[in-house]
Amino acid sequence: MNPEKNKTDCVFCKIVSGEIPSKIIYRDKEVVVFPDINPVAPVHLLVVPVKHLESLADMKETDTALTGKMVAVANRVAREQGLAKNGYRLIINCGADAGQLVQHLHIHLMGGRALKWEN
Repeated sequence: MNPEKNKTDCVFCKIVSGEIPSKIIYRDKEVVVFPDINPVAPVHLLVVPVKHLESLADMKETDTALTGKMVAVANRVAREQGLAKNGYRLIINCGADAGQLVQHLHIHLMGGRALKWEN
């Protein structure tokens, strides 16, 4: 698999670079947060690393600080979105069978209503 080809075709990389417009909720040099285009909750945001990693399975030991930063950013944004009091859910899908549709590591941050476990 050619990671550079995947990066150039990646919709999340295009959002991170500004090639595809999106409402950016949070951005720093390592992490970007923007709304999911198919929300399943009143608040449904995606926490995405600037660095292209196809999935959690492709993460190297040197990437653990980045994934920790993604969780910290998700928690910060959840508080800013008013979700901390009643709760929120963080989900990382890894691979096709788990429902990962975009081959770029991302965390779903969902809340704003009571969430049920679908599967």
